[in-house]
Amino acid sequence: MSAALVDQRGGAVVEHLLEDLGSIETPLWLVIDDLHELHSLEALRDLALLAMRAAPELRFVLSTRGELPLGLHRLWLEGALTEVRADDLRFSLDEARTLFDRAGVQLSERALVRLYERTEGWCAGLRLAALSLVGHPEPERFAAEFCGSERTVAAYLLAEVLERQPEDVKQLLLRTSILERVNGPLADRLTGDSGGERVLQELEQEGAFVVSLNAQRSWFRYHALFADLLQLELRRTAPALVAEHHGTAASWFARHKFPIEAIRHAQAAEHWTMASRMLCDHCLTLRTGGQWATAQALLARFPDDVIAADAELPLFLAVDEMLGGSLVQAERMLARASDRSASLPVERRRRLQARVAVLHLWVALRRCDPPAVVAEAGRLLGPIEAPDSTGPRLNDELRAMALSCHGIGDLWRGQYADAEPYLEQARELAHRTGQCYVKVSALAYSAVPLMYRSFMLARETCAQAIDEAHQHGWDEAPIAGIAHTVRGVLFVWQGHLDEAQRWLDIAQRTVRAEAVPAVGLWLRLARGQLELARGRDHEALTALTAAVHFDDLLATRHPMAGQTRGLMLQAMLRLGDADGVERALAKLDGELREGPELRKATAALRLAQDDAEAATEALAPVIDGSAPVVYRAWLVEAFILEALARETLGDAGATGRALERALDLAEPDGALWPFLLHPAPELLARHARHHTTHSALVREIRSLLSGRLRASPLDVPEPLLEPLSESETRLLRYLPTNLSVPEIAEELYVAASTAKTHVKHIYGKLGVHSRAEAVERARALGLLAPSSLERR
Repeated sequence: MSAALVDQRGGAVVEHLLEDLGSIETPLWLVIDDLHELHSLEALRDLALLAMRAAPELRFVLSTRGELPLGLHRLWLEGALTEVRADDLRFSLDEARTLFDRAGVQLSERALVRLYERTEGWCAGLRLAALSLVGHPEPERFAAEFCGSERTVAAYLLAEVLERQPEDVKQLLLRTSILERVNGPLADRLTGDSGGERVLQELEQEGAFVVSLNAQRSWFRYHALFADLLQLELRRTAPALVAEHHGTAASWFARHKFPIEAIRHAQAAEHWTMASRMLCDHCLTLRTGGQWATAQALLARFPDDVIAADAELPLFLAVDEMLGGSLVQAERMLARASDRSASLPVERRRRLQARVAVLHLWVALRRCDPPAVVAEAGRLLGPIEAPDSTGPRLNDELRAMALSCHGIGDLWRGQYADAEPYLEQARELAHRTGQCYVKVSALAYSAVPLMYRSFMLARETCAQAIDEAHQHGWDEAPIAGIAHTVRGVLFVWQGHLDEAQRWLDIAQRTVRAEAVPAVGLWLRLARGQLELARGRDHEALTALTAAVHFDDLLATRHPMAGQTRGLMLQAMLRLGDADGVERALAKLDGELREGPELRKATAALRLAQDDAEAATEALAPVIDGSAPVVYRAWLVEAFILEALARETLGDAGATGRALERALDLAEPDGALWPFLLHPAPELLARHARHHTTHSALVREIRSLLSGRLRASPLDVPEPLLEPLSESETRLLRYLPTNLSVPEIAEELYVAASTAKTHVKHIYGKLGVHSRAEAVERARALGLLAPSSLERR
């Protein structure tokens, strides 16, 4: 039945149909085609009534090009209504292949995919392409060039879509066809009219090759073939408007903070100055936003003579050279940008100078010259200049970048406490200004200083950085690699060796070690520590030698240089090359050789040479603090070596005291790696029989040394068999802090022995062996929430 017939006969037809069909016993299908031609609201209500009141045996097939107010939502909720929409009718790639095969058209897979993508699975478009290809002498070229201006497609779309529209709708389609996406306000701006959003929504409902891009149905695009036709018609009927509309669109997108689209339309309008200014204004945020490939494509659309003469594009070229690893050429481009800035208006000159200054920070970071980074960042972040100053002034986006650079510079010169506030400020300001990449970067680097206060806090920060990176699709970006590296280091130190390898493998794929040697050094150092813990000394030496190589690439010495060289010498020693270690020590400069890490390596060498007295002499400045370490857990190794030396000297008391001190230092974070580097199971077994307060920790270390892998933390822990007492719960709140057990006792006004007893009971009830595991399990069980106490 046609929709027109229903429209003419009205409600009487419905009543007759209900009466006549009320007694049917076998299924009967009622098909109404072209329902969009039904314009009478009364007729539509009658049709809806018929559908709602008809016997179950009467089935309806309603065909329409757009939405109609039929009010059948109750049938839909009851599961009695099936909708077949455009997406359901779209051909799959396999169906398209079958269509061409049956038409006798042979195409390569590449050509087939090209046609499929251009038609977006539209079956009529595929059919028209197939008909045009029959007997075509160059089918591959036809497929490559196929578009909406192809004769048969254009004729179809003109007749079936464009010519059916009212004149005002037709003008909206033509004038907005230059856009990759359009919304109502932008359509109104280009047409000089109003109601553009309503028109676009109605066209989408009618299936007029208009596609909604968001759930709010505020942004739209045109089907690729339809857009081709519209652009052809605009060029044919109003060629002078093309450049004008691109310019108008560029201004609108720029005003509404869509820089990429603004630049593209400015280029299409050949407004080169506007395009270059916007590209330079946003090149740093495009870089930090992970859109550099898009930025490079935008640069490629500039004519060569424009690039050569432009005052600001050298800034963009400097970023490109730096990312390509050419720091010398990057600095040349920055110098060129500075030289040409004199030709710019004052405000533009100040903006360019600010970006040049921040880029100098990036170059210094790539060179790993922390003093230069910190000095320049400090100057830029100083008091705001006087209003009449013509020097650079940072906006909030650039300020967040400079804060982040300052913090990273402090990290690479070993000033971890200084780095924290800068990274925190960078993170907060980047969050406020929507610079997600800078925020994730600052978050990832924040895990480094946190690691020296609390493994647990560092691990949580890594997880947050990795999660945020994942949300933005940056799983393989270098900033995620920083967090992966820290997480791997933490697992190494806690003896979770399989987990450590997993995270370090991920980091190896994401960190561009040659581009950022400081991070490359740290990653190779972590790999060396992992291999030493596993007893794979050749592999450890390879990784640690690579770490030393990265240190040699840096402008200043890496804060981990001593640890890197110390462990490399210990790997050589474990491979039996004591003479090589002796020679290498002699070649080191005094500052390194007298540092804590090389003193530990010297002690290990002396023990291997059966000179325990010399070993204790080497360790003395580390033990008494005159050769201080950055992180207390690094002292664990020194006390283990001291215990081994004292045992050789026959001083049982000093041996026990040194080993107990090593356990004291290892216990808060579960830092077991030094016990794997210098295994002493018999010594630990004897110590466990002499009143140690760390019996559980000793059992775990001995278990690790016997070859059993340490289990990773459980994601879903079993509930407690016995609840914590009120006193134990109070003490539990202090375990995430850096306070020692005696210091916690003072906070709680209890005896130190009482506090130790509470800790022992907490470990037993939680089923853990270390302070770090206790905190982790308590949080998993909901017994412990993040607290301001953790800052202490």
